[in-house]
Amino acid sequence: MNPNNVIDIDSLNKPYFVWFEENWRHDDILHSHEKGQLVYVESGFQYITVDGKIYLLPQNHAAWIPPGAVHKTNSHSEKIKLMIMFAEVNSVFHHELHVFSVPSVLKEMIKYAERWSKSLENNPDEILFLKALFNELPHFVEHSLKLHISLPEDKRLAEPIGYLHNHYQEDIKIEELSEISLLSLRTLERIFKKETGMTLNKYQQILRIIKSLELLSSGDLTISETAYKVGYKSVQAFTRSFQSVMQAKPTDFIKTTR
Repeated sequence: MNPNNVIDIDSLNKPYFVWFEENWRHDDILHSHEKGQLVYVESGFQYITVDGKIYLLPQNHAAWIPPGAVHKTNSHSEKIKLMIMFAEVNSVFHHELHVFSVPSVLKEMIKYAERWSKSLENNPDEILFLKALFNELPHFVEHSLKLHISLPEDKRLAEPIGYLHNHYQEDIKIEELSEISLLSLRTLERIFKKETGMTLNKYQQILRIIKSLELLSSGDLTISETAYKVGYKSVQAFTRSFQSVMQAKPTDFIKTTR
């Protein structure tokens, strides 16, 4: 279910609007809002495309999407629990994108706000509480994750990027992509870094970690099985790579049941 199909968020005469859904289903359509948007994933995982970059939100993570940012959301989880909160904001912080793990205090505040889910009334208690939440949001965002993949605009990268996404678990050399793209090694490396903001090795690492997060949150594979499935030759190598990107252990992202 997509709230935009039911309610025009920007036409609401409310400074804040809360929307909670257990089995969230989105239309995969680019759009924007006049209000900023906090997206919290309680369970499952969520992909968000914002201004040409794809971000992954694992469970217990959130994204702050600035007002006016063109975005779309879609999920590959069978079941996902999302809390989305829209807010009228003006600070510099709120006009920047932030992807971050949610500390326990903010998590409890978000869960408390569920009582106002889908409410169209201007409740003074709701306004006071959510104003405090969004005022404190900069303090909750201590370490924004850089877990994103840029969508290259240069058409010459279409084939090599496609190959990377289909063979991320293999040991891919830049020479292979050079042959696929029909570009010289130097040209490919320059364009790749310019378009994606990272080297081939870093890009492949991010792809592997993103895929591992999908597998871990599904609950179907062990950490060891996940490590080998995404291309690592040992659990130790996978754990080191995972921690360097996520600043957390793989065990923190294993699907939990209630």
